Amino acid sequence: MRVEIWSDIACPWCYIGKARFEAGLAAFAHRDGVEVVHRSFELDPKAPAATDVPVLDMLATKYGVSRAQAEAMEARVAEAAAGEGLDYRSDRIHGNTFDLHRLLHAAAAHGVQNAVLDAFYRANFAEARTLGDPTVLRETAVGAGLPAEETDRVLADPGAYAQEVQADERAAAELGATGVPFFVIDRRYGISGGQPAEVFRQALERAHADGAELIPAGGEAGVCGDDGCAVPGE
Repeated sequence: MRVEIWSDIACPWCYIGKARFEAGLAAFAHRDGVEVVHRSFELDPKAPAATDVPVLDMLATKYGVSRAQAEAMEARVAEAAAGEGLDYRSDRIHGNTFDLHRLLHAAAAHGVQNAVLDAFYRANFAEARTLGDPTVLRETAVGAGLPAEETDRVLADPGAYAQEVQADERAAAELGATGVPFFVIDRRYGISGGQPAEVFRQALERAHADGAELIPAGGEAGVCGDDGCAVPGE
């Protein structure tokens, strides 16, 4: 069984959803037979690579709300992250993630994709490090196991793995994904949003048993799309 997960490192519900999916996978009896592949999805492909825009300012502008309201929105997401044992800071910087996705494809080729993705999430959300800074990005990727020479090669060549990122994004559009995280089991069962761990476990059981259609799972879940990141219950 293969599970493909479309996500963006800038997406808080992808960070939370990954933890929930892994909890659901851990409770799945056939977990040893599951291959997990992470796919690229850019929430803001037009964002500049180098930026000093605080996330709170970006949210206030995007939603047309006050900074205090943006802080309250972030506090609700932080509460959801804490429920999964995840640290979450709101003093991070908003920026372009294309180079991060290129490095994740390189990491997949070297068998360290999951470790590098975890490192990117931790650097962004738990440590508020600026991954748009090439030095920080390199240090994070290499520290997670991507060979230094390969990291340098990819960062020096804007075309390296660019087609792979774009292919992932085209596939997401073909599957009808308008937001992330988006989970697809064997290209026949789709789950949208950072659902509870039990929803993921049940989806894996169902797909293993009878091969369901590509349909969204029920229930409210946090999801990020072109219009921003929705918080369940709002």
